[in-house]
Amino acid sequence: MPRDPAAPAGAPAETHDVDRSDTAYRSWLKEAVRKVQADANRSADTHLLRFPLPEEWNIDLYLKDESTHPTGSLKHRLARSLFLYGLCNGWIRPGKPVIEASSGSTAVSEAYFAKLIGVPFVAVMPRTTSAEKIRLIEFHGGQCHFVDDPRRMYEESAALAERTGGHYMDQFTYAERATDWRGNNNIAESIYQQLRLERYPEPAWIVATAGTGGTSATIARYVHYMQYDTRICVPDPENSCFFDGWTRNDPEASSAHGSRIEGIGRPRMEPSFLPRAVDRMMKVPDAASVAAVRALDTAIGRKAGGSTGTGLWSALKIVGEMVATGRRGSVVTLLCDPGDRYLDKYYSDDWLAAQGIDIEPYSAAIDRFLTTGHWPR
Repeated sequence: MPRDPAAPAGAPAETHDVDRSDTAYRSWLKEAVRKVQADANRSADTHLLRFPLPEEWNIDLYLKDESTHPTGSLKHRLARSLFLYGLCNGWIRPGKPVIEASSGSTAVSEAYFAKLIGVPFVAVMPRTTSAEKIRLIEFHGGQCHFVDDPRRMYEESAALAERTGGHYMDQFTYAERATDWRGNNNIAESIYQQLRLERYPEPAWIVATAGTGGTSATIARYVHYMQYDTRICVPDPENSCFFDGWTRNDPEASSAHGSRIEGIGRPRMEPSFLPRAVDRMMKVPDAASVAAVRALDTAIGRKAGGSTGTGLWSALKIVGEMVATGRRGSVVTLLCDPGDRYLDKYYSDDWLAAQGIDIEPYSAAIDRFLTTGHWPR
């Protein structure tokens, strides 16, 4: 900028100063962050349940029960982290909507946090979304915006945020970076704290399924940061590309069909899935996932969603390997959400028949394993 000709020779150039401080906004922001952090104080430490195994195996199998969160699923942690991330970045503003591409548990949990801090919430979802999911989102004060083609959810969410001046949360991009993976009572730190007095406090394996990939990324980073020897396994359901992308080292891997196991599996390699952070992946048949989640109900009297079954099947396979090699230790997997959301699917024989899913061979395999210790090859 040219110097003011009236300024004396040698005088310093003018300092241009724009102060956009907003006292009212900062007051709203502090209160919003306080409310979200208070929720963490109330609900962050969920239970660690034991799955009964024969005592002579000297192996302990645990499920981190995320269904006890206020919104009933593992996604409560993700939604809380995403809201704190968006608030502290200045992206979430008073009176402006938060928008998410989700028809499942993430949308339910984000609707809860939006209501908690007093901003509108809109879930962009396929028109075929179940009435129960829509009911839960609306129960927490959210609105549902439908698209005919599920592949347009991302694009429509971004466009809706642009039109309304709102914030597109974009869980699939920001899940892995929104959570403090070094600790701060994240799910990994909570698991290790709860195992502290167990006979095998450092698990041999932690098994975490992937939807966004954020949970497996958080657990893997924490394990590496704390220098534990625990290995991370990510099971993947049918009609998901994560396993193929991981095994082929192909970031462009895709799937033409959607996953039947709700909450996990994606048709594209999501930005929050960090393939190099995990040690192992398994491709799990949907029938095995359903058989495992029904076996969980038999074993501990708890119904859970299909994603829990995917993780439990893989955890049991790992336990079988440990039994076969005489190794002692512990394995941890996740109870992701409650089964009452899926009574008409994974607990319905009519639904299984309509889908052409036969769980009997997998149920029999689990029964034989728990009786004999021999995992099917």
